[in-house]
Amino acid sequence: MKALYYTGTQQSELRTVSDPVGDTHNVVVAISHCGICGSDMHAWHGHDARRVPPLILGHEAVGIALEGKYKDQRIAINPLMECGTCEACSSGNEHLCLDRELIGMRVPGAFAEKIAIAEKNIYPIPDHLSFQEAALAEPLAVCVHAVKIGMKRLEKPAAKAEALVLGGGAIGLLTGLVLKNAGFGKIWIGETNAGRRATLEKLGGFSTYDPSAAEAGPKDSSVELVLDAVGIGPTRKTASGKVKPGGTIVHIGLQDNSEGLDTRRITLQEIAFIGTYCYTRADFQEALDLLAEGKISGAGWAEIRNLDQGIVSFEDIHNGKAPPKIILEM
Repeated sequence: MKALYYTGTQQSELRTVSDPVGDTHNVVVAISHCGICGSDMHAWHGHDARRVPPLILGHEAVGIALEGKYKDQRIAINPLMECGTCEACSSGNEHLCLDRELIGMRVPGAFAEKIAIAEKNIYPIPDHLSFQEAALAEPLAVCVHAVKIGMKRLEKPAAKAEALVLGGGAIGLLTGLVLKNAGFGKIWIGETNAGRRATLEKLGGFSTYDPSAAEAGPKDSSVELVLDAVGIGPTRKTASGKVKPGGTIVHIGLQDNSEGLDTRRITLQEIAFIGTYCYTRADFQEALDLLAEGKISGAGWAEIRNLDQGIVSFEDIHNGKAPPKIILEM
């Protein structure tokens, strides 16, 4: 089969390798589509010690099961693997399992024509939902989970609240769509890339702005909920300043681990700062349902490319020449 390998810092290579083989724990899936995630880019930039080249990246995948109880069915893959027996797993918080990992880290990912995956990680998708749309289930689940965490501390109806999303890439955009579906009264999205801002403006329902411009965006201390979909020093600084006293910052992005957070203001103004990672199984199913019901879609912002364009796709994302989401078709 063909597979796209991450071979070193900012290096990729298409290879022909042996097909995976199923066993008592895993079934083989023929991959149809797999989206490029920000974490794939993080690895490609050489910033993720957990992903050691040479490695097949990719975890936002859909396809057809070739064996097992879902044989010949169209399915989405939940790439989060966990022990299944610890307290976190037993309570429905699989994403907090100490033994968790994703495909495309220690084990081969889904930028390939086939993959072996545990049957419990397979979710059937309805016939009317295209593979292209279903491939958004995994990143959408991240956003569903993040918004749920933030809304738990919301002390007013969403319709009367303001939310700010920092970053207009795929996660930021999907977070905005989840907030819109939740009925937030005003949704700001701060994004420095003009092309991404234009895409957001075409979708409608958002107040977009360039965070690098003076006097842009919401006023300081004015937003009940801030979701940082970038995760760098400057966005943490912005989040610290824009959030209301008693408000909440949900930190999604993992770009760096540097300064930016105003811990003094957070303490004095009783602001909650919450990290969020992945999603529960229930969140993943909810994301699939949102896509199947047409409440959230990739129309107008997700681009489909062939696996053979994988190498240049990573380069285009790196150079800021890509849409918010590129999905590779096998």
